[in-house]
Amino acid sequence: MPNASQLHHAWVGHADPSSLTAWVDRHLSAHQQALRQLLAVAGPRTVANTLALYDRAIAELSLAGSETGLLHSVSPEKAVRDQAEALVQKISEAAVQLSLNPDVYHALVSLDLSHADAATRHYVERTLLQYRLAGVDKDEATRQRIQQLQERITLLGLTFGRNVQEHVNTVPVNDVAELDGLPADFLARHAPDAVGHLTLTTDHPDYQPVMTFAKSDALRRRMFLAYNTRAYPANQQVLMDLLAVRQELASTLGFATWADLATADQMMGSAANVKQFLAELDAASKPGGEKEYAMVLAFARERQPGLTAIDAASATYWYEQYRRTAFDFDSQSVRPYFPYEPVQQGVLDTAAKLFHVEFRSAPKNGTGAAAIWHPSVTAWDVYDRKSDSSPQSGEHIGRFYLDMHPREGKHKWFSAFPLVPGVLGQQMPEAALICNFSGGSSENADATQNADPGLLQYSDVVTFFHEFGHLMHAILGGQQTWAGVSGIATEGDFVEAPSQMLEEFFRSPSLLQSFALHYQTGAPIPAELVARMNRASAFGRGNWLRAQLFYTRFSLDLHNCPPASIDLDAQMQSGYTAALPYAWVEGNRLYASFTHLTGYSSNYYTYLFDKVIALDFFRQFDPDNLIEGPAALRYRKEVLEPGGSKPGTELVENFLGRPQSLTAFEDWMNEEFASEKYED
Repeated sequence: MPNASQLHHAWVGHADPSSLTAWVDRHLSAHQQALRQLLAVAGPRTVANTLALYDRAIAELSLAGSETGLLHSVSPEKAVRDQAEALVQKISEAAVQLSLNPDVYHALVSLDLSHADAATRHYVERTLLQYRLAGVDKDEATRQRIQQLQERITLLGLTFGRNVQEHVNTVPVNDVAELDGLPADFLARHAPDAVGHLTLTTDHPDYQPVMTFAKSDALRRRMFLAYNTRAYPANQQVLMDLLAVRQELASTLGFATWADLATADQMMGSAANVKQFLAELDAASKPGGEKEYAMVLAFARERQPGLTAIDAASATYWYEQYRRTAFDFDSQSVRPYFPYEPVQQGVLDTAAKLFHVEFRSAPKNGTGAAAIWHPSVTAWDVYDRKSDSSPQSGEHIGRFYLDMHPREGKHKWFSAFPLVPGVLGQQMPEAALICNFSGGSSENADATQNADPGLLQYSDVVTFFHEFGHLMHAILGGQQTWAGVSGIATEGDFVEAPSQMLEEFFRSPSLLQSFALHYQTGAPIPAELVARMNRASAFGRGNWLRAQLFYTRFSLDLHNCPPASIDLDAQMQSGYTAALPYAWVEGNRLYASFTHLTGYSSNYYTYLFDKVIALDFFRQFDPDNLIEGPAALRYRKEVLEPGGSKPGTELVENFLGRPQSLTAFEDWMNEEFASEKYED
């Protein structure tokens, strides 16, 4: 398969605003040329003379949007990020114009699919559904209004994200005693100045350890409020405007609410179905969540007499303290086994065996050289070993990039970016991971000899493999005839199932021992320590689920009622207290930095819906042979390789051999109270 040329990439040549604009304009011009050719076709419409041209237009638009969006999130230059934001809006306008183009729609409706394969038919049927949901059948004046609303939605979403990305809050520490309880490597990275003062930030490598380990209630509260007031008040009005525009668009398209529109082409099918699903999970999780909280509160009161409640700023800390006593497990005890670089290699080695592929560092010079957008980024080529036992052979099937450490101006969370949609015989799929782990060097990937080892928490390791699951879905699902169904092009509420399934693999002692080696002694993590970690980590699932219900219902409710009736602060507080037992912390403005409200909009339920699927998937693997058992290759073939060429329900049933079930999820939840450690 041909390599994706470096000319495909928006960042080649250290893109400045003008060169990025020229790059986008070239791809938009190619997009428009394909559409002109499509509309000029005379005679019967066929897959060859119509769908192929439509898909070429989609491929150009997808490439322009994804790579420009990447630079908006990661470019070291603010001028490039700003220009990328404007260009993302321009590309979005072209996408909206295409979705409202009745001539293109009628050309696709007229296609002769009598000899088409199932993937092609699915592609066309789903595309036509999306056209109808976009409003292509409305009159011209209505289509113009729809386009204006869509453009406004794009701009508001970009503004919301930029405000979060560029507004890092800081937390002053004027008494180093407040750092009591934090790990030694954290303290080494945060030396006080001459008068004993230092400043923390709300970036993940500072935020997570403080909330988990700091004994100081005051420090945890300051960090909690700093983190949950990022982009406030700027994003408060941005969000309200976004909700109003979305509702107007939904009404224009004939839907009662945005939530009804957003679920119309998903596996879930409707907002009513989402509500029913959430009601079932609410009823199932409430008793366990209440019991769990009562146990932790009683424990906390023994150590802090007079404590009346655990608040939202202290929940993570007290759960950590409880696990230390109830399970003899201190989560700091596993961190020395998870230095960043060996963890990365362990994830690569595990994924290579599981998915029957090989990863090679991409060449930096010469033919096939990989261009990167920052010195700390690494590039990797993927080779197929599905049918070849030789470790040094196989077809080159993709490339990915790892941008794994925080830096100024960079996207602040953890995500996978599909970049190049794979098309068989034309271009390989490419994707990137954008993360914010500690460790390594944010300036030079080779300058790690004396760098911070980046000791990760176990949850970071799980997050790494979760995001890597998205990446492998993009690569293995990117071997398609059509760009429009390439990679992670499934229904939106299926995309988290493959990545969440992979989280379960890192409970295996033998798997962890293959790479979790003490950064000083080289000793593998003891199996008994992993067993204690697994028992301890099972505790808390009740209120983990309750927290997910809060996020899910909040995102759904904001998009399922008249925007004029919304009071963001009151609605968030009431939703929080209804779902979770922790005391509310005044001043919490989580909604101002909850970027899933722009990405998933009303459909945050995806995480819970897909957790059910993911656990059902994982149950098909042999616990004694997780990586090399027969389920791994079957999973690759039935779930990942089809990309978006089949409906999500079909992917699920093909792998399971039956419809999905709640049984595995219920058993997973019941593990929380399976140990005698929980006896009252």
